[in-house]
Amino acid sequence: MQNVATEPGSGEDVSLAERAYRAIRDRLVMLEIRPGAPINEEQLAQSLGVGRTPVREALKRLQYERLITAYPRRGTFATDVNITDLAHISEVRQELEPLAAAQAARRATATDRAALTALRRQLEPADSRRPDAAELMHLDLRVHRAIYAATHNPYLEDTLVRHDNLATRIWCLFVDRLSDMAGHVEEHGPLIEAIVAGDADTAAQLARGHVEGFEQAIRGAI
Repeated sequence: MQNVATEPGSGEDVSLAERAYRAIRDRLVMLEIRPGAPINEEQLAQSLGVGRTPVREALKRLQYERLITAYPRRGTFATDVNITDLAHISEVRQELEPLAAAQAARRATATDRAALTALRRQLEPADSRRPDAAELMHLDLRVHRAIYAATHNPYLEDTLVRHDNLATRIWCLFVDRLSDMAGHVEEHGPLIEAIVAGDADTAAQLARGHVEGFEQAIRGAI
């Protein structure tokens, strides 16, 4: 039986419902629960080592975040990944990602900067082994979430986490067609350096370019 783990980089005590939410969310984001697949509360509870009540609470949040959909008399399902949503998601991220990067550069605490520096080191593995697609996407999520947390604006953080999750689902759908996935993730290196250095203007510029490059790469793979 798999126990629910805390979110990477988080040392806080969280409720069972929060842990269940994070675990199920990331399974949906990484397409480990495939688009359109039925959601079985009992199976999820067993696999996560929790009761059904925390899972039920987690699913309510995930429905609000457009990761699952409930149909009367049919059940609950993982939402489909619709490529037509890419333009809408990118429109939001192109405005808010630069803002988040700039605010992180201005507001990051010493703890935030240490966490970002540690992630920066992970972008350059010490050995010659290249991480696989799943490892790269998990690292990408961790970098984005660390930057959002460093803004110390819970509303901005929440909005961007939700949109980054939706963008990552699209990315997972086309990952086999993307030629330079590692390069896309490694782009975070200069962005992290700008944030740690407190260079808000450079951080904003790099963040905007990163989002625009992501959309172009996905459209090129379609």
